[in-house]
Amino acid sequence: MNVAIEERVTAEEDAARANLYGLLARLLYAAPDKALLQAIARSDEIAAPESPLASSWHALQAASSIMDEEAAQEEHARLFIGLGQGEVIPYLSWHLTGFLMEEPLAKLREDLAELGLARAGEVAEPEDHMAALCEVMRWLATGDAETAPASLAGQRAFFARHLRPWYAKLAADIAAAPSANYYRAVARLLKDFLDIEAQAFDIGS
Repeated sequence: MNVAIEERVTAEEDAARANLYGLLARLLYAAPDKALLQAIARSDEIAAPESPLASSWHALQAASSIMDEEAAQEEHARLFIGLGQGEVIPYLSWHLTGFLMEEPLAKLREDLAELGLARAGEVAEPEDHMAALCEVMRWLATGDAETAPASLAGQRAFFARHLRPWYAKLAADIAAAPSANYYRAVARLLKDFLDIEAQAFDIGS
């Protein structure tokens, strides 16, 4: 494989990773609307057949094909809405310390500042919501019009500090929550995808 082909393959892989991070961020931040449910249900494969990621993606597609928009909104609200009020608390600080707005959030804000990122003024959620962390990983993987993608080392470091310590526990909490239905499939996809990310970062270190 020549350099040009290697670069194209890497770019395609990073774009696919970024898309999946973006989808997870969207689903964790707010319930899917009808258009998103239909788009997921009709989407192409995202992983090799028979892989855990392919299986979890098929489960989400199946759930999306029968999920009602209003029911999804109600489920998301019961699971996540409100600081500490939902059945699941999707914040890094709480999972590492048992409290909100603690040292892990302060360290995250330091890292975000070094990246030139900050919470938008109209956003009420603290930066350590898993949706926000997935969105940062999406940005690190592909960059934007003004910023190049982060190095593998930079992506690995952010993942190791702010996602790896707690993503599996969050996925388990979502799957076990009394109101979880559609979001069990989301939790499975979150766990399987981030497991792959963790393994890839380990290999690349």
